[in-house]
Amino acid sequence: MNIKVLGPGCKKCQAVEAAVREAVAETGVDATVEKVTGAMDIASYGVFGTPAVVVDGEVKSVGKIPVKDEIASWLKK
Repeated sequence: MNIKVLGPGCKKCQAVEAAVREAVAETGVDATVEKVTGAMDIASYGVFGTPAVVVDGEVKSVGKIPVKDEIASWLKK
């Protein structure tokens, strides 16, 4: 599983990245978490608000800090 946290590095973006990493650790899912900070790279996902979370190419969240339970639900296949 490939998870991307999209954002320039603001406090909200850092909080989302931390929550995603915690959810991955707690669920034990084999996932790679990657930070994407470039404006053009972020826009390539059709996202124009940050922070955003992309799981296996699918945008799951934009412009908010999702709760850990919500993130964990995205990790279940």
